[in-house]
Amino acid sequence: MQPAPDEARRDAAEDAQWSRPECQVWTGALLLGTCLLYCARASMPVCAATMSQDFGWNKKEAGVVLSSFFWGYCLTQVVGGHLGDRIGGEKVILLSASAWGFITAATPLLSHLGSAHLAFMTFSRVLTGLLQGVYFPALTSLLSQKVRESERAFTYSTVGAGSQFGTLVTGAVGSLLLDWYGWPSVFYFSGGLTLLWVCYVYRCLLGEKDLILALGVLAQGLPVSRHTKVPWRQLFRKPSVWAAIISQLSAACSFFILLSWLPTFFKETFPGSKGWVFNVVPWLVAIPASLFSGLLSDRLINQGYRTITVRKFMQVMGLGLSSVFALCLGHTSSFCKSVVFASASIGLQTFNHSGISVNIQDLAPSCAGFLFGVANTAGALAGRRSRGRVPGWLPHRDHGLLDVCVQPGGSHQQPRAMHLPGVREGPAGGPEPRP
Repeated sequence: MQPAPDEARRDAAEDAQWSRPECQVWTGALLLGTCLLYCARASMPVCAATMSQDFGWNKKEAGVVLSSFFWGYCLTQVVGGHLGDRIGGEKVILLSASAWGFITAATPLLSHLGSAHLAFMTFSRVLTGLLQGVYFPALTSLLSQKVRESERAFTYSTVGAGSQFGTLVTGAVGSLLLDWYGWPSVFYFSGGLTLLWVCYVYRCLLGEKDLILALGVLAQGLPVSRHTKVPWRQLFRKPSVWAAIISQLSAACSFFILLSWLPTFFKETFPGSKGWVFNVVPWLVAIPASLFSGLLSDRLINQGYRTITVRKFMQVMGLGLSSVFALCLGHTSSFCKSVVFASASIGLQTFNHSGISVNIQDLAPSCAGFLFGVANTAGALAGRRSRGRVPGWLPHRDHGLLDVCVQPGGSHQQPRAMHLPGVREGPAGGPEPRP
């Protein structure tokens, strides 16, 4: 007796998932990869003040350089998710990392090509954004296909903690390198480590055959499988999808503002403060917070709580409670309290890793990369807008950093499971598009 098509597909999906040892190795590698992604991304914000002095940039010009990252970043989200769904997220990540690592390490050299420093630095950031834009959609696609749903939140939270760890490394080590050797050393450091990571993954986790096959597929043009028909028109008519997009937009906007402008905010509001304190402490708090959110989420699901209820709870913590501390940060003149509020806000934002980020994988595992790319494009556009507009408001206490930060987070719509024609329920209640 032949197995039913749905059962055959489910068995094939389970066979493709990582074993526990494989999952542990890949989780560690992807944690390091995410860390290096943010090391490269945060290099410019950490060095922006010094580079502005060296090149004579004003606040508007510095804002152009910082926001230019998102000019490229928002363009490749959907492409990265689609590629991840088709050829494998790990291959997309490795190819893009090799390119952004090289560009990051070469950024100081671009400043010596001519006197148009602003144009060269902006060009470098646009390219970096284009290449890094594929990372998280490809990562979402990879984890949705390779990790069991009962372990997905902790795995994603662990990998996502690399964003805080990378920002922490750049804030701590980068600040020291900045003081000792100048701003070029920060770019050499983050770019060089990324290239070493690429070599490790290529030699130990991926074979030459896999990459050659992926490059061949890309060179010949990506085929669209006729066996996979996703009801996109109906998908984007559902409130659940738009709730996910708005939630991702809100979370990304507040995070990107803090990532980009928190150092400048502290420098201008508290001129005598130590850079290593506000560049390190908030991100140090966020690492255990991210791990805790993943453990708590998976534990609640394993104890019998509905998956969607757990996802909503995590999202309320990541958006709602973190915004309360963000508001407090904008209304205090105490340095210690500002550090505490910033740490609490950034730490609670990591609960989004166990909320909307994983809920997208629950909604549509077979096309999670594409759907996450759509949602994250909205967040990237918000990040570009926030970086371009905040600088002129920073020096004024009446229009402080967090007065802007909390504006995009006014909507607290929560993602919920949806039921579409032609979409079947996944093993734990999350819908999955039919191939």
